[in-house]
Amino acid sequence: MHFFSSLGSFTTHSSIVINTHNQLTHQDPILDKYPENEQELGGLLGHNPGLEQNESDPDRIEEPLIKSPANEIKDASADIPPPPAQVADVAPSGQASALPETTIVEHVPGWTLFRDIYMSNGTLLIVSSSPPSSFPQIRMMTSTGLKAENTPENIALREPTPWNMDFVTPEEAVQRWGKAAEDPRVWTVEGNTLLFNDPPQFLAHYYHFCAELLFGAWSFWTGAASPAPPPSIQRAIFPHSDAGWRDGPGFNAYFLRAAFPSLTVEVEDDWEDRVIATSATIDTPGQRAWHFPQLLLADRSAAFRGQLCGSQNQRTASESVDGLIALKKLDKDGNWWRSVRNSVWRFAGVDDRTMGLLPSVAGHVVTDSGASVYEEQDKIVITYISRQSVRRRLIAEHHDVLVEALEDLVSRKNEEAKASQATGASKAKEWELVIVQAEKLTKDEQVRIAARTTILLGVHGNGLSHLILMPHTQISAVIEMFFPGGFAHDYEWTTRALGMRHFAIWNDTYYTNGETPQVDYPEGFQGTSIPVYGPAVADIIEKRVAGLI
Repeated sequence: MHFFSSLGSFTTHSSIVINTHNQLTHQDPILDKYPENEQELGGLLGHNPGLEQNESDPDRIEEPLIKSPANEIKDASADIPPPPAQVADVAPSGQASALPETTIVEHVPGWTLFRDIYMSNGTLLIVSSSPPSSFPQIRMMTSTGLKAENTPENIALREPTPWNMDFVTPEEAVQRWGKAAEDPRVWTVEGNTLLFNDPPQFLAHYYHFCAELLFGAWSFWTGAASPAPPPSIQRAIFPHSDAGWRDGPGFNAYFLRAAFPSLTVEVEDDWEDRVIATSATIDTPGQRAWHFPQLLLADRSAAFRGQLCGSQNQRTASESVDGLIALKKLDKDGNWWRSVRNSVWRFAGVDDRTMGLLPSVAGHVVTDSGASVYEEQDKIVITYISRQSVRRRLIAEHHDVLVEALEDLVSRKNEEAKASQATGASKAKEWELVIVQAEKLTKDEQVRIAARTTILLGVHGNGLSHLILMPHTQISAVIEMFFPGGFAHDYEWTTRALGMRHFAIWNDTYYTNGETPQVDYPEGFQGTSIPVYGPAVADIIEKRVAGLI
């Protein structure tokens, strides 16, 4: 995959300063050390976090559905004065020879792209001569990064403090770090950085890491650069996780390395090294600071404070994708994602025939007409991801009936295609059924199957995350089977974000096109006795391929 590198791709919208740890202004009280856990932070804030987690879906821990104040989606620069014309010079050693003010390139709740932001002693610092009121609220950009639990006390504990982000005037910056030419204590981390401020509980999961965090990050990175191509990314930092960003099956690391082969990953220990290096000591009484020329900050708790994620779909990536679509900086059919998907395809060895059938679409293009740019396939491929060997699965007899109904459908459609060809009528496409037990396949094999899939079918579960690797045809769809009464937005929202159709199935009834049920996890949602009427599923597929639904 080829990514274009250009720091100039991002236009500057506003001045701002951010703080992520214990870097305080001179009016603030001095604390001896940063709170090391929720109990210490709770004591500082007057909360008691000693509460048990209440989760409905063990696969995932979500913030509760709380009606948050409406955060209108708008250009973050709308009410922000233009920044001073100031450019950071970087000495060959990496020292910053000037201290440019921080600016915000783009912002929606939970996703903020900064130009020239600083970190000292663990705190993200926004250096600006403009007042803090000129910028988005800090709570809409960051949080404490603590583990999320479904309690009011924990929600309060995740509200950011001056330890996490703060504003600093240029004069205060000089007092802290000295004048760059005379007393250089600011060091530039060259290139573009992703800073993922999420707790590890959401990182070690294929869907949350790839189909939510990376999905949202690339959408925001692309939209912020629009209409130019997105620049390259040099590093990703996980300040709250060591190996915790890796999932059990290993798909997170596989996907990240395939999509971004040159990306450097820094984890909690690396971040702590940077924190210690900028802390004042007896030998170095003055603090140092790291200067990040371009940094995208992603924060899950901040995204949940937005209206889309917090009140509608509980998808952090929605604030980025839907927010930038509203700003006309991203197309509504997921074309922006194809460059990442295609890189993973190539890494997995997707054959040239499959790659060649698909048009080349620049991910940053936003069409004024609103017309979709569809891809084509020479086959109709139904991929059923079976969960019969793991928890949350179909009633055994219902699984058997479903497979039989799918086999009958494919056989009948292929007979119809042969008859059509024999009469000289328009050529009908061949149909194919692929039944997958993902745990028995290599990662390369799973990607190659997803790259051929027209209709993806399965019980609600992690395997449906492969929808981010499907081609986008006019009939592409994801069919997700739930225990009746149960529903979650995970794969439904992601499917729609890529311009495809999602069908939620309750036995013999389906919901689609926004007519989705309320989120719920009833008894039986995680069970081994999920019912489904196979012929009804086959009928949905046939009608979808025919363009009837």
